[in-house]
Amino acid sequence: MSITPLGSGQEVGRSCHLLEFRGMTILLDCGIHPGYDGLNGLPFFDNVEPENVDVLLITHFHLDHAASLPYFTERTGFRGRIFMTHPTKAVIRLLLVDYVRLMSIKKGGTPGGDSADSSDVLYTEAELQACVDKVELIDYHQTVSVGRGLKFHALNAGHVLGAAMFLLEIGGRTLLYTGDYSMEDDRHLMAAEVPSVKPDVLMVESTYGVQVHASRAEREARFTSTIERVVTRGGRCLIPVFALGRAQELLLILDEYWQANPHLQNIPIWYASKLASRALRVYQTYANMMNARIRAQMDLGNPFAFKFIRNLKSIDVNSFDDRGPAVVFASPGMLQSGVSRQLFDRWATDPKNGVLIAGYAVENTLAKEIMNQPKEVVTLEGRRQPLNALVDYVSFSAHVDFMQNRNFIGRVDPKHIILVHGQKDEMGRLKSALMLQYRQLPENKRPTITMPPNLQEVKLKFTRRRSAKVMGSLADREVDPAEGEDVGGILVTQNFSSKIVSPEDLSTYTQLRVGSVSSKLHVPFSGKVDTMRLFLNEMFSGVTETMEEGVGVDGAAVTTFGLHEGQVTVAAGKTRGVATVSWDASPAGDILADAVVALLMHAQSSAASIRLTSQPCGHRRRPGLEDGDASPASKKRREGSVSGTEERLRLIYVTLKEQFESVEATYEGEKGSFEIKTDTGLESGSLGDDGFLTCTVNVEFEGSDGNEAKVIVECTDGKLASNIQDCIRNIAIAAAPVKS
Repeated sequence: MSITPLGSGQEVGRSCHLLEFRGMTILLDCGIHPGYDGLNGLPFFDNVEPENVDVLLITHFHLDHAASLPYFTERTGFRGRIFMTHPTKAVIRLLLVDYVRLMSIKKGGTPGGDSADSSDVLYTEAELQACVDKVELIDYHQTVSVGRGLKFHALNAGHVLGAAMFLLEIGGRTLLYTGDYSMEDDRHLMAAEVPSVKPDVLMVESTYGVQVHASRAEREARFTSTIERVVTRGGRCLIPVFALGRAQELLLILDEYWQANPHLQNIPIWYASKLASRALRVYQTYANMMNARIRAQMDLGNPFAFKFIRNLKSIDVNSFDDRGPAVVFASPGMLQSGVSRQLFDRWATDPKNGVLIAGYAVENTLAKEIMNQPKEVVTLEGRRQPLNALVDYVSFSAHVDFMQNRNFIGRVDPKHIILVHGQKDEMGRLKSALMLQYRQLPENKRPTITMPPNLQEVKLKFTRRRSAKVMGSLADREVDPAEGEDVGGILVTQNFSSKIVSPEDLSTYTQLRVGSVSSKLHVPFSGKVDTMRLFLNEMFSGVTETMEEGVGVDGAAVTTFGLHEGQVTVAAGKTRGVATVSWDASPAGDILADAVVALLMHAQSSAASIRLTSQPCGHRRRPGLEDGDASPASKKRREGSVSGTEERLRLIYVTLKEQFESVEATYEGEKGSFEIKTDTGLESGSLGDDGFLTCTVNVEFEGSDGNEAKVIVECTDGKLASNIQDCIRNIAIAAAPVKS
């Protein structure tokens, strides 16, 4: 198994991992790095052949896991299948349309994505729509089989609405890819699930390394008190968030806090996002995938119909009335562009104002930079200005901390652990802590732990599991089979999984059916039944014989010989000059049938066959040719004549007569003509309308000694004509006088 990070290897951002095993190529996530612009933010797609990727799985809708998907599907040779959950597909188009718009504006183009520098535009809205149309949906716990030994199902990851872990099974081996996951119940989402199977490989996030989150109550108290401190002194509090995800959780917290504190209710809370209303509709649609608290509230009303939070579908920062205290949620969460960056540039110099970072901040972004409390910052226009506003960080990022991650890994108990999605230092500390924990185990039971950087291939070797499940009636036994006891059945292997079933259960547990192939072969045989009987009994033991009177050709009897308990039968008499060999295809039956065919062919040319079929000569001597009446000269002349051309022509006639029922001969000096009539041909369609085949044979002996035979055969059956011609030539050569 080969695993190569194309992104998020010793970094956070552009999650994308290449998995290759047993002829399958899978891509896990397809994100973008929020700290880089344009093509620089893409995963390292140069190291993958897109046309070879069979399946692409997206865990959730965040940009660092899904934003490069349209680029990969529409601007490369990718022709595989894409899977994600229902909420992920519903949200991803909203987010990516907004992302395309922001990137285009940042490049100085139009909101439709037509930038002046189109070479750096990753994709257009039309390409985004074409990509979304190709997406296939998967539900939690639904198993999808793709073929060639790959099947997978999704588990709830708890990170955001619709976030999924993927448990893949390839060639008998399992891999769990967590993506981003959370083991903590919050106001609207359930904690991640723990799979019931122990995977061979675990690819797990390491975002927070060995950091431990404060309790949820403590974080909420710090979050609300910081906001209250800023607004009560007359300041504006900016909370950069992504339009969907943690924003909904923070809105629930703050709306509940405002409701509990009437003295704050005259201070407005704005949710500045073009996606606000559409995003909340998606959340309402998929409320059944949230926790019990939200589902119970849905029975009474809409929990996302906030009482003290107002939506700003559009905001002009320059004309926005911000003279009084206010709380503004604005995207994007990393402050790299958009409304959140414009408001930050406007408010950063006033010490009454505050910026509250409530999620994970990626390296090389302004959000990460201001967490270090610099004295100056650079605005979006490139001006340097002092940073006097309060900057605070309260983590509501839905990522596991060290304790949660360690406990999850321990419960999953994998054989191999691959750390992804984390900065190098944090990832290294997590690896050291895990290795210290596993040091107490025997060395052969410790999992391997790797933290590959981008483009470093991790190779894991697995031996093939040679095992099979016994199913059906074979397994339905009162007493378990003893060790070493043979179990007989049909072994069926599909997608690297094997099972043993009885032939009767084959259709129940597989898509196969039991069938048989009956074979029949017509073998030319001109000998007698006695010859066949002799040879079969000499070769095989236990030969049975049956005879049916009056069912053969011209009312003759049909004799059938059975071999090996009737597995192979040989019938003679059904068709003149033909023996029929019949058997059911099987290893033993095929071998026996081959032996019988070879035996029949040999029987026709052996000495025993000649003896069995020979008859006394029935030719009458011509009158007046007694030896006493002839002079020595005339006697010698007659002997030469009888043993010469006429004798050879008569020998040809006798041979043809033995092979064919109807043969008529005409002799003229050194020439002979033979007309053969038969109801058996060697080529299909050679018989005439009357069911017979007629062949004409002309033989003429030439040369000074009359020993050279010229043979011409006219017949519509080419194979039969060739055989007759070869036979007559051989007879003529064999019957020629020996030269002195």
